[in-house]
Amino acid sequence: MKSIAALQAVVTATPFDGEPSNAELDAIETEMPLILADVVLLDAQIMTIDRTPTELDQRRIRRATRQVLAARRDLANTETPGAVA
Repeated sequence: MKSIAALQAVVTATPFDGEPSNAELDAIETEMPLILADVVLLDAQIMTIDRTPTELDQRRIRRATRQVLAARRDLANTETPGAVA
């Protein structure tokens, strides 16, 4: 049986070790408030999938939506390192 492994040299310059770089971890940390707000909104929406939303559900979704918008606003208003002011 023939091997189907690549016969050419590796194309990428640096090997991928499977771990995020420090810059990627910093970006995740910066976006974490938005990620968490999105999770809260998704949870609120999931709770109402199979039933008619009550007034409390609607308030919960509106509150979560406002949190997502505020987190997006805050993220957009933060200065990025290396940006020219």
